Amino acid sequence: MKRNMIAIVIVLIFVFNFSTIHAQSPQRKNFGFGVIVGDPTGGTLKFFTQRNNAFVIDFGASYFGSPRIGVDYLWQFNAFNSDIANLYAGSGGTIGFGRGDGFYYKDKYIREKNNVGLGARGVFGVNFIPRRTPLEVFFEVGVLLTLTPDFGSSADVGVGMRFYP
Repeated sequence: MKRNMIAIVIVLIFVFNFSTIHAQSPQRKNFGFGVIVGDPTGGTLKFFTQRNNAFVIDFGASYFGSPRIGVDYLWQFNAFNSDIANLYAGSGGTIGFGRGDGFYYKDKYIREKNNVGLGARGVFGVNFIPRRTPLEVFFEVGVLLTLTPDFGSSADVGVGMRFYP
């Protein structure tokens, strides 16, 4: 119980400390929310932890399992020497609930109604931040490696937009 309370306090300090970070996001805001279309199709949240690092949470309907929740840690790179376009890469995990199908190894991803699928994910993408707007538009490609209930691989693609209030 004590260990759980310590973890909760650390997470809360981490989350509420975002206001001191000058993020590489629209208008240097540290939190954005929006929509993603692809895999998954649903909502997306982005929390900057440092200027070039962020946590992204995606949730919604997915081919991997519906619903799907994924968390990625991203590193942003100013590869284009631009304040409008950036590349990013990251890794994370995904949980799919219910029936799921796979892209490459379909037999490996089919689950019964109440099964849960757990996978590791690597992601690479590009984001665009139009000047003087609170918006971020992004396109990403991910590789998903299913760990349970069976081992397999898949790919997912997403395009979306986040608003930074």
